[in-house]
Formats: sequence, C-alpha cells, structure tokens
Amino acid sequence: MSAEIIDGKALAATFREQIAQEVAELKSATQVVPHLTAVLVGDDPASAVYVRNKQRACEKAGIESTLKRLPAETTEAELLTLVKELNADPGVHGILVQLPLPKHINETAILDVVNPLKDVDAFHPENVGLIVQGRPRYLPCTPYGIQQMILSTKMETAGKHAVILGRSEIVGKPMAMLLIQRGMGADATVTICHSRTQNLKEIVKSADIIIAAIGQPEFVTADMVKPGAIVIDVGINRVDDKLVGDVEFEGVKEVASAITPVPGGVGPMTIAMLLKNTLTAARILSGNASAK
Repeated sequence: MSAEIIDGKALAATFREQIAQEVAELKSATQVVPHLTAVLVGDDPASAVYVRNKQRACEKAGIESTLKRLPAETTEAELLTLVKELNADPGVHGILVQLPLPKHINETAILDVVNPLKDVDAFHPENVGLIVQGRPRYLPCTPYGIQQMILSTKMETAGKHAVILGRSEIVGKPMAMLLIQRGMGADATVTICHSRTQNLKEIVKSADIIIAAIGQPEFVTADMVKPGAIVIDVGINRVDDKLVGDVEFEGVKEVASAITPVPGGVGPMTIAMLLKNTLTAARILSGNASAK
C-alpha cells in the first residue's frame, strides 16, 4: 500500500490563511502591520529563489516585506552595521539574514547580533536556550513546520522513536529539541545520526519517524525504512536538472505510512512558520503579545 503523501503546499496554505486573518485583526485593532526585512548578500541563485518565495508569501498574508540586497563583496563590518540599523528600526519586526553568507563573513557573528526579539528564524543563542528549556519565544521555521506535518498524519508521537539524519543548527539539533519536549507532536524518544554514526542503517530501520536532513540525494532507501514509518524529507538536491530529496521517494513510499514529496513538502511549511513568527514578533514588539 502506498504511503499518504503529506501535501506541504496545501497544509501551508491553510496556515497562511489563518495567519492572514490574524494579521488583519492585529492591523484593525492596533494599526500595526507586521514587517519582515530579509538581507541577501551575494547572488546565490537558490537563496534568491527562497527570498523571493518568502516575499510573495508575506504579501499574500498582508505582512510588509523589505529586501536588503547586498553585493557579494560586502564586508562583515558593513553587514553588522546594517543588522544593527534594522535592530534599531521600530518599524521592522522581523530580521532574516539569508544563509549561506559569503565565506569571508562569519555567520555566527552576524546571527548573534540580531535582536533576539526580531530573530524570527530562532537562531540567536537566547532563543535557542528558551527552546531547550521548553519555553520558546519563536520556534525555528523548518522544525516547526515539520512538527505540524507530523501532527497532520494523526500519528501519536508520544513514546515513538524519531531518528533525525543530520545535526545542523538549522534542522537537526532544534528538531530534536522540539520532539523531546512535553506535549502534542512531541514526547518522542530521539536519536540524532550524523557522519560519525555507526550502524546507521540499523538505527534508521528502528525509527517510527524518520527526518532526513543531510543533503545527500536519495540517501534513505526502502530497505532502511520500517513498514508504517513516517518519513519527512528535508533535502533539496539538484541531480540532472531535477530536484530530489534525501529520500528515494518512489521506493520508500511503498513502505512508509506517510511521506513528504520534494518539492512541495517541507519548503512551503518553512515559509508559513516564518510568517507566523513574524506575526508573533510584531505582537511582542508593539506590546500586543496578548492580542491573539
């Protein structure tokens, strides 16, 4: 039996509709319009596409969106100055520094200087610490979106074994933090696998939930998946002018109970959660945190 396809586009559209309604209510009650500013350094084509998609989504939800596009030769000092200016601008509620940055710029130094209240990606150490303690201000966009996708399958996650492939600061580590918290879509037993993991195939095979985020095309194959597992594919890899994920979709969908496609899976949900965080930031910074 083929797996249920978790339609990220449809799920994200539902979230965006709700967010647009809440944005309109906030504007009507307080005259505050949530404002996200994205900073794009250089001309990485994938980054440009991501930023354009985020801007379109903002527009549809009634969120103001500004793009600060900087040349690849921008210095770290110049970028730090811009971020500090955005921190000080009361009209900006969310700051998104698009990664990756050019190699001569220290990403950590830049992300650390973003005002934690405007850090809608939830990369700042203050926000990461709050997530670890189970009292988040914002949840990181991709893990947050993945959690909502898992919830949409109606699987009871409590006590289930979730295996995450990849230990990045953007997906792997924060995903583990979300899944081990108490509550809906959590209470799972979590294993993080990475490049030094031994017996990786056996560990993945034991998972009720597999989250693949390692950037290796079609790495997870059907023989690595326990029948009935939920498989979330975070990877986006270009192979022979075609986009594929980290999961061998055609084979795995015959074993899993639910699976995300690439494209059209995790990506749209990431953007929807970014909008949700921007709305939350606007509420916090305008003193309307209780205006749900």
